[in-house]
Amino acid sequence: MATKILANLIVMGTGILARSLVQAYRQALANASKSGVAQETLQNAARRVSKSMTEQEARQILGVTDQTPWEEVVKKYDNLFERNTKNGSFYLQSKVHRAKECLEPLYQQQQPKDETSSPS
Repeated sequence: MATKILANLIVMGTGILARSLVQAYRQALANASKSGVAQETLQNAARRVSKSMTEQEARQILGVTDQTPWEEVVKKYDNLFERNTKNGSFYLQSKVHRAKECLEPLYQQQQPKDETSSPS
């Protein structure tokens, strides 16, 4: 008899706890939408995605033009990357690397299909 009562209390307590958690979650979502937190979170996520580097910015960072051959781009990249490794900042080194990453697909598209060497 005591075990039956104890089992009923556990089941009822679990049900009440589950309902209160669901209700608290719904209330948190409602509060977030009222205060604009949800919209701000979505905007921040969109900003992170849109912060990819443009071709113009990449060329500016590496100091090249659209007429510059890939070999010259790689030389500029190596030079800037090494300079920032020794006495520069990780941020600048990252920008240089992202600039090369941005331009690499553009140069791959420009190469004739019969060539087997890839820009790297």
